[in-house]
Amino acid sequence: MTEYAPPQVTPRTLRECPDCGLVQAIPRLVPGSAVTCLRCSRMLRHTRPGSNLTPLALALTSTVLFCIAVWSPFISVNIVGQIRETTIISLPNAFVDDGMWELGVVVMLTTVILPGVKIAALLLTLLGLRGANPPSWLPLVFRQYLLVGPWAMVEVFLLGVFVAYTRLGAIATVEVGNALYALGALVLTMVMTDYVIDREGIWEQLAGFGLGQSRGATEAARHKTGCETCALLNDAPAGAHCLRCDSVLHERKPNSTARTWALLCAAVIAYLPANIYPVMNIERLGATAPSTILGGAQELLDAGMWPLALLVLFASILVPAFKLIGLIFMLIETHRGSDWRLRARTRLYRVIEFIGRWSMIDVFMLATLTGLVRSGKIADITPGFGALCFCSVVVLTMFASASFDPRLMWDAASRRAAAPARPAIPIRTRAA
Repeated sequence: MTEYAPPQVTPRTLRECPDCGLVQAIPRLVPGSAVTCLRCSRMLRHTRPGSNLTPLALALTSTVLFCIAVWSPFISVNIVGQIRETTIISLPNAFVDDGMWELGVVVMLTTVILPGVKIAALLLTLLGLRGANPPSWLPLVFRQYLLVGPWAMVEVFLLGVFVAYTRLGAIATVEVGNALYALGALVLTMVMTDYVIDREGIWEQLAGFGLGQSRGATEAARHKTGCETCALLNDAPAGAHCLRCDSVLHERKPNSTARTWALLCAAVIAYLPANIYPVMNIERLGATAPSTILGGAQELLDAGMWPLALLVLFASILVPAFKLIGLIFMLIETHRGSDWRLRARTRLYRVIEFIGRWSMIDVFMLATLTGLVRSGKIADITPGFGALCFCSVVVLTMFASASFDPRLMWDAASRRAAAPARPAIPIRTRAA
């Protein structure tokens, strides 16, 4: 009978959970298997079957579709004989023309620049791994793919365009260009790429070529510091650079609580005017009517488009409020050192981190409307002050969720549990 031998625990097989901070051994996994954290159920590793050929093919397809989507005609409108055609790359210009250049920068970054960086970084990494001698800068390129991922919002932009399309039908004749079809296909290829790619597997391949490998893997570990970017558990103290992706190492996110509170306070200040002031001004035949976020949802509901009305209401009003309340609640519980439903609070953080980007639907809808409806007094849509406040709320809450370190909740609960109990104060009673 063969005796079972547990997997060897080396720095390469150790992993610190990014959500609860528990260091645990990750065994060698067969393709298609997954392992989760023993304490908070966070997915730590999910291996994908097959080689890098499928992600490479999807990355090449995404590159072609991205070029078509950016440079081809996007949507054209005909308003009483006045035809206006635009491309995705020219949509933010309307914000700049109306004095809202901040909105134009955000839209350009999230719909064109950062998605392009994400696609290019993955394509360069996968092509580099096909060569016999990959360049030494390849780990840094793959690091950019991981960093810009949450801010590449192609799928959110597509949904915002769909909402704008339903509203354009009431004031203009709309024709769809090749760019919109390419954008839909691009969303599918990028989602499929994110699903089939094995990030940890790519890091292991880079290490196999002598790039981004743990040089201290055979040494005794004096320090164990997990990398927030590539998840490698380094044998190095905080402040050093990760041996795999060159990111600066931190035991916990620096000044996490203070930065999160500051960002949340700014978001709370912007939340009220974002819902009170109009996000856009609609001019028809010389009459101007302001439209708020809630008013836009009401218009969709009056038009019988209740699914879209519920989508706008949920993404633009309820989700920002949910993020603000959820993060404030987690900060308060962390300050108290509470151990109440730690796993549930950790799952709440994951939900907040995931849904944050979807609140940009209204901003992308407004970018489409303002970029297309430019016919003077016949029909004209311009952004309002509420749009700038609302975009600020979305960006600030995304930064707040990124700056909050959920491991602090577990640290605070552990410190409170380990603290010695206060001695009881004797109570003197008066003798009868």
